[in-house]
Amino acid sequence: MDYHIKDVSLAAAGKLRIDWAERNMPVLRLIRERFAKERPLSGTILAACLHVTTETAALVHTLAAGGAKVYLCASNPLSTQDDVAAALVDDGFHVFAIKGEDTQTYYKHINACLDPRPHLTMDDGADLVGTIHGERKDLVSGIIGGTEETTTGVIRLRSLAEKGLLLFPVIAVNDSDTKHFFDNRYGTGQSTIDGILRATNRLMAGSFFVVCGYGWCGRGLAMRAAGMGARVIVTEVNPLRALEAVMDGYHVMPLGEAAQMGDFFCTVTGDKNVIGKEHFLKMRDGAIVANSGHFNVEIDIPALEAMATSRRTIRDFVEEFTLSDGRRIILLGEGRLINLAAAEGHPSSVMDMSFANQALAAEYLVKNGKALSKAVHRVPLDMDAEIARLKLESMGVRIDVLTDEQREYLSSWEMGT
Repeated sequence: MDYHIKDVSLAAAGKLRIDWAERNMPVLRLIRERFAKERPLSGTILAACLHVTTETAALVHTLAAGGAKVYLCASNPLSTQDDVAAALVDDGFHVFAIKGEDTQTYYKHINACLDPRPHLTMDDGADLVGTIHGERKDLVSGIIGGTEETTTGVIRLRSLAEKGLLLFPVIAVNDSDTKHFFDNRYGTGQSTIDGILRATNRLMAGSFFVVCGYGWCGRGLAMRAAGMGARVIVTEVNPLRALEAVMDGYHVMPLGEAAQMGDFFCTVTGDKNVIGKEHFLKMRDGAIVANSGHFNVEIDIPALEAMATSRRTIRDFVEEFTLSDGRRIILLGEGRLINLAAAEGHPSSVMDMSFANQALAAEYLVKNGKALSKAVHRVPLDMDAEIARLKLESMGVRIDVLTDEQREYLSSWEMGT
């Protein structure tokens, strides 16, 4: 197949939205201009498993400007924007993504991106790399390396590497400062609230909002929920993060206690069965449960289904489960990323930095991948700093520069008082 999408006739609407997004992606535009001149990815086949959004379209065009032949599939069954997929197909790209696709189609699309035998992989959640390490090991000899966008994917890849099973080098884009400080915190925070509000149209002010997990995504979500007037409760298993949440002014308690108080619950942990049967049994009537972690396993949906005496879809992305005692639990977006299932994902100005990392990491792999060990590598620090510099420049923000004397002082051990 050259492509598999919902409807090519949606292309015109998709192109307008892509244009709107790119207006706030100046760093990626600068990279695209250089790529068009230098063609650093020339002759490279690149398989990308990413959320098919307007911002991803901007990245795809940038990679193509650098000379890459890009094959794109969705990294989550509910994260595709069908008009964007159509716009990319209309521009000649190979896209395999339909919003709401079932699991069988999801993996069929992943394999469609792997069939051209890529030299580079670009992942968000590590399903692409996981498939290669499972049934597509025949492709490994031709792969230079890959990149990984999100925390969940990095966790999976580090597990592979620690067991000595990772078959090619991967750059953890998620670990760059210009990604997780901004994308995870400000992007996830705003877009998750956006998704919950679009789905429910409920008032957050005065409510109890339970944030499960206080990593960078949890920090951002708690910040934005508090900004909406919610009383924020944080649940954690890491004592340092829990302490930080307390110092940031939030209530911190075990989820078993928070379950009795919460009006809204949102998981952002990257782990499995964070909210389970024991929590559903304690929740108030009408409690709203959502997830903004990469996979829908953070909520034990099979347990909720087994407990329910009936279920119904009330509105788009809002499903009501009635328990035997009459209490109703509301699940949003099938437990998938609510910021992409019910909204549009992160704002483009944040994804500008994340996808600048992706584009430059692809270039770095083409130049250096063969010399890298089969491990998970950090984005080079000078690349990270350059993306931050370009972002500041685009915002009209100037900063100081070290003098020669200051630089010498910081690099010396002899100079004290």
